[in-house]
Amino acid sequence: MKIRDIDFGKQPVFLAPMEDVTDPAFRLLCKEFGAEMVYSEFVSADALIRNVNRSLEKIRVQEEERPVAVQIYGRDVESMVEAARMVEEAAHPDVLDINFGCPVKKVAGKGAGAGMLKNIPLMLDITRAVVEAVKLPVTVKTRLGWDHENKVIVELAEQLQDCGIEALTIHGRTRSQMYTGEADWTLIGEVKNNPRMHIPIIGNGDIDSPEKAKEAFDRWGVDAVMVGRATFGRPWIFKEIRTFLDTGEHAQLSTDWKLDVLRRQIRKSVECSMQRTDCARKATELGGIIHVRRHLASSPLFKGIPDFKPTRIRMLRAETMDELFGILDEAAEKLRENA
Repeated sequence: MKIRDIDFGKQPVFLAPMEDVTDPAFRLLCKEFGAEMVYSEFVSADALIRNVNRSLEKIRVQEEERPVAVQIYGRDVESMVEAARMVEEAAHPDVLDINFGCPVKKVAGKGAGAGMLKNIPLMLDITRAVVEAVKLPVTVKTRLGWDHENKVIVELAEQLQDCGIEALTIHGRTRSQMYTGEADWTLIGEVKNNPRMHIPIIGNGDIDSPEKAKEAFDRWGVDAVMVGRATFGRPWIFKEIRTFLDTGEHAQLSTDWKLDVLRRQIRKSVECSMQRTDCARKATELGGIIHVRRHLASSPLFKGIPDFKPTRIRMLRAETMDELFGILDEAAEKLRENA
């Protein structure tokens, strides 16, 4: 699969862009374990234009991440064009992605993200203008439609392609579904099998196991799959999927190995936090801890531990690396006891 001159090889697996999740530390780990492309957290065009420091931090990328995509969202042509040019000049990502899929009220409710599914003409105007404004490959991520009665993705995919995008990611839910229910891949497959479509189609939604990734390729014929929420506390899922796709066998990853990965994630998160500069405050250890602790609390690694809720709460309240390392050591002991 290719996006312009970037060759991702056969059956690539991408890390989805996720707010407060896909920070540089997490992206680097996912890249190490086999993610063929990683995406930034989504970035508000308006905030970028106002030079909001947090948004400027989000578009910083490291050479080790490449190929990497930066994703932006907004609700008008002018701000999206200006933000796209800022990203191209300041971050030099390999791909610029436009978010037309975020369903949360503070974004979609204001007409951005999945809110654009209620204003297709404006969505197309923005897409066309951004494509013309930058030299980078421009891609789009969106959903099946606004609600069950308005699943427009088959026609919309052709319209977006006509605007000049070079790949399309489709999340198999409507905006109204948010993240509930099961993702519907039938329409993703219909887009992929449309003879008028010639750009890569990336499937997204409920890819939480190697078997589901393989099914997405084999049954629906997508060019790539994107993994989102299943990566929480589980960056090694890319190693699991990549091994299964390439060999047909399951990766043998021990519990101790996975715990070491989580410890590495803590260190990387704090290290990246320390490296950032902010005119309003100096980044501290706590900044990295706040970003990583939700990953740990969501990790499926601990689901087998009885009465783990109090420990999870402590994870979410920890403020230092020593605290988190101590909690992980306790969890490791409980996992051994329940093995």
